[in-house]
Amino acid sequence: MNQGWIYRDQVRALHAGMTVLDYYTQSYPHSSREVWQHRILTHQIHLDAQTTTPETRLKSGQQLSYHRPPWTEPTVPLTIEILYDDREVLVVAKPSGLPVLPGGGFLEHTLLGQLKRHYPNDTPYPIHRLGRGTSGLVLLARSPLARANLSQQMRDRQIRKIYRALVSAGDLPDTFTITQPIGKIPHPHLGYVYGAVATGRSAFSQCQVLHRTSTTTLLEIEISTGRPHQIRIHLASVGFPLIGDPLYLPGGMPRQWDVNSMGQGPEAASSRSASPPIANPPAIADPPQSFEKAPVPGDCGYHLHAYELTFVHPRTQKSIHVCCPAPPALTYPSS
Repeated sequence: MNQGWIYRDQVRALHAGMTVLDYYTQSYPHSSREVWQHRILTHQIHLDAQTTTPETRLKSGQQLSYHRPPWTEPTVPLTIEILYDDREVLVVAKPSGLPVLPGGGFLEHTLLGQLKRHYPNDTPYPIHRLGRGTSGLVLLARSPLARANLSQQMRDRQIRKIYRALVSAGDLPDTFTITQPIGKIPHPHLGYVYGAVATGRSAFSQCQVLHRTSTTTLLEIEISTGRPHQIRIHLASVGFPLIGDPLYLPGGMPRQWDVNSMGQGPEAASSRSASPPIANPPAIADPPQSFEKAPVPGDCGYHLHAYELTFVHPRTQKSIHVCCPAPPALTYPSS
């Protein structure tokens, strides 16, 4: 059991006049109306530090807090390896399955939670994130100077990030570039997920084939942008989802895509892709699934690894290069 958590919200003008129950039901659809009502009635929801009722009307500027009781978190690998460490910068190797930040059912079973145990007074701050199922290098700042400097390097696309990924065998060129925009897609349970949409933000991935077998293709991908799930979405958008990816389908759209919510299906979005599909992509079946079992972005199973990281040290201004050996599935024979 963890220690529980308090989720805090400030009521904005557009929510003024709503009831407490309507606010939580509409803002956080991951839980049903009945569940939110139970939480309010059992005093887990506070308004301006006081217990409240489901029917209470909200005013702009008020403070809401959901006091989530302690819960048992899912079991995940918690071992992290430190690959670079000084007073300003920390680089660690994250295992696949470990989330970087709290979210959903994860609080202490996260990279940040583990770092708080090792660095309780000055917990390093993640400069970027990896998906829960992605293994490899994470860059963190250990001082205000490093946080500001490394964040600026990230915004200026000065930090070089290289990944390894495994896709099915197919007619892929030795090198290719993907520029498909990535944006939010409404989701009835999570609120939204990311996918390949023409109205999304620009994204750039440079891909190179490292090794081919009769069934798989090992890729090296360098990304100069850091959109959520960029590599997963980009490779799916050209017809080659990561092997084992439970969420993204050829075309770059998530499974259980709600056609009615946007008035268009995945075919419509992919047809406007800025990166045309690769010829002869592998066929991947999409069996019907119940909504309760629909995959979410945090599900694991895909093969993606943050392999190399290069940045300028915020104090010494020297170039720092760190490499994290890839797992066996993402390693190709030397001869």
